[in-house]
Amino acid sequence: MKTNEYEVTEQQIATFKERGYNDDLLPKTGDKRNMGIGNFFTLWMGSIHNIPNYAAVGGFLFLGLSPLNVMIAIFLSAFFVSAFMAINGIVGSKYGIPFAMHLRSAYGNLGAKLPGFLRGCVAAIAWFGLQTYTGSLALLIMIGKIWPGFLEIGGSTKILGISIPGLISFTIFWVLNVLVGFGGGSILNKFTAILSPLIYVVFGGMAIWAIWGAGGLGPILSYHITATSHANPLLVYFIIFNSVIAVWAAPGTSIADFTQNAKSTKAQAIGQTLGLSVGYLIFAFTSVVILIGGSIHYNIQEWNVLNIIERWDSLPAILISMAVFLLTTISTNATGNIIPAGYQLTALFPKKLNYKSGVIIASIISFLIMPWKLMENSDSIFIFLNGIGAVLGPVAGVMIANYFFIHYRHENLDTLYMDLNTGNKEIRYHGINKEAYIATILALVLSLSGQFIPAVKVISDLSWFVGFISAFLIYLGLKKMVSKKEPATVNQSLNQDIKEE
Repeated sequence: MKTNEYEVTEQQIATFKERGYNDDLLPKTGDKRNMGIGNFFTLWMGSIHNIPNYAAVGGFLFLGLSPLNVMIAIFLSAFFVSAFMAINGIVGSKYGIPFAMHLRSAYGNLGAKLPGFLRGCVAAIAWFGLQTYTGSLALLIMIGKIWPGFLEIGGSTKILGISIPGLISFTIFWVLNVLVGFGGGSILNKFTAILSPLIYVVFGGMAIWAIWGAGGLGPILSYHITATSHANPLLVYFIIFNSVIAVWAAPGTSIADFTQNAKSTKAQAIGQTLGLSVGYLIFAFTSVVILIGGSIHYNIQEWNVLNIIERWDSLPAILISMAVFLLTTISTNATGNIIPAGYQLTALFPKKLNYKSGVIIASIISFLIMPWKLMENSDSIFIFLNGIGAVLGPVAGVMIANYFFIHYRHENLDTLYMDLNTGNKEIRYHGINKEAYIATILALVLSLSGQFIPAVKVISDLSWFVGFISAFLIYLGLKKMVSKKEPATVNQSLNQDIKEE
């Protein structure tokens, strides 16, 4: 059956290898593109139900909306996220190329290094460490319930600012994450296929318990929380949209690392849209119900889901729920952090590293940054996410604008995988795309301005949207201004590429 996907030839693969590209950077051939709708449907399920996301919902409840409206806002966020993931994933699903090469198509072979480093190294490695630490807290509770004496090991002694039981728990969980990262996308498909049914069962059961503990759904939906701000309800909706999409700013930017394995663009678009929609529908309901229901049942205001589970009387229920949280954290870490970090380090040093060596280096760095120190401030995780959203929103805006409106949905793989020793500056992907850099920097300054100028504080609440939209428009405007000045050979090459496809 004929599709719109580009079929790379074995001759092209051989040529790209001769130019110094390793297997991790090469476009995927048809026989390796085996992820269908079902695979993409389950891919992000585990990534939604993680500990930081539940903590974020606790913050949403203080924004002034009713519990029902918070549920609706969270669910609607899924459509922004899925649209972003599916649209930015088209380059990967059409050409079978990874994020590193997608980035090159927008920023140039030299220009891609800085945004690639920010996404694949700074964001991915730091977030990998933070996620691993939050997951290790659940593991610590599990071990403590089975072996109470474990929590007393070392007494009050701390090593590098963390207790000995905490360090042991972190190390064990870190190793588990690294092992899944080694397996890459193939093992992740099997992992998520097992995890998704568990999510339905465990979090559905937790929601039922919360409704029972609160005396019904009515008390939960009518629960009143004093708002910490008095913003317009519509603005609050968009603040929630922005917070949710900021969580996906990093994996959404590098989504080609997954869509390169798609059987078709249709498969990844349908699979991701359905998966995120169903996932967030469940999450919107269960997160609000569990947090409020637990608070009502224990007559406290407790917005840490781990603390609620720890209060349960049933040891098997505690262990099963904590185990699922651990699995969802591993899934999140693999899809959003360690796999992109491995690929990006490979892209930065293609002749010295491969995917597995990239994973090893990224994992070691994530340990050495001591993420437990970064988490000493309770707001750290949200400050970090907002910063990532502000930084990567502009990058995503440039990437999407470039593919759809500058390259008109066509890439030339033979020039994209250029000889790195070439001196031909007229190659479309050569050097640095200056307009992309200017747009990214201007949009970044704008999206961060709310942090420093009180009069425009609202911008910081909408940082991803501001960064994405401003970079998108600035980039298109700059490209239109310089289009007539570009060498004729560049425009002729683009027209020829379109004709050949």
